[in-house]
Amino acid sequence: MNKNGYQDSPSLNELFSLNDKFALVIGGAGLLGSQISNAFAELGANVIVASRDISKCQEFVKHLNEIYPDGMHLALEVDITDGDSMKNIVKEVEVKTNGGLDILVNSGWSGRKNTFDSISNDDWDNDIDVCLSGVFRVIKLFVPLLKKNEGNILNIASMYGHVAPDYRLYDSEKLSNPPSYGAAKAGIIQFTKYLSSFLSSDNIRVNCISPGPFPYESTQKENPDFISKLAAKNPLNRIGKPYELKGAAVLLCSNAGSYMTGQNICVDGGWTIW
Repeated sequence: MNKNGYQDSPSLNELFSLNDKFALVIGGAGLLGSQISNAFAELGANVIVASRDISKCQEFVKHLNEIYPDGMHLALEVDITDGDSMKNIVKEVEVKTNGGLDILVNSGWSGRKNTFDSISNDDWDNDIDVCLSGVFRVIKLFVPLLKKNEGNILNIASMYGHVAPDYRLYDSEKLSNPPSYGAAKAGIIQFTKYLSSFLSSDNIRVNCISPGPFPYESTQKENPDFISKLAAKNPLNRIGKPYELKGAAVLLCSNAGSYMTGQNICVDGGWTIW
């Protein structure tokens, strides 16, 4: 209590600060991952951006270092489907962070455009391996580093982990939504809840964000009718802007969300309310 009898509390600046934290963002140079990486760097974190496309990561990290020169921002190559690649990045991160990690974000994804009719067994296995099993492998290997710093994990799921795609929107192979995508994202949401329970004894928080429609700019330009249909399905009557993920990501990965674990925040313009 302070002298006036009110409960003392940290300032919002203190709660949202990520000064001197180390964050690893898998898929951190992608459409949504880059916004999360940017938000962390803006608030003082040292951001490690990793994916299979090392040149893309390096280019983005150069951008981060120019804008936020006080941080130590790095690019690392990783293939989350490859055991040796995963072991190598764990060693590299351990060295760069002096043995601890504060924030782990799983935002990696790759997959083919498929309908239920066109998807093959190999396509299904590949998508599940990257989007769900890959997240499992990453977390399994990095938990020892997260334990040292009582860190937290943020997984990126999707609105399609909650609801089914409307088949009337995805009426062509070019704009299809594969059945493997939603199945994997639903698995991520449940895995997040599981981990929040079983890692709580190590003071590791685990949360999730389910983005709504955030189509690439190229998709928007090439398919205006499709974008109009997406917008019309949404209570806010528009698609999302990638930067609109920044607030939720920072909330869940900073002390501003220190009493939140096992949660899934839908950043979807209200898509999943109906």
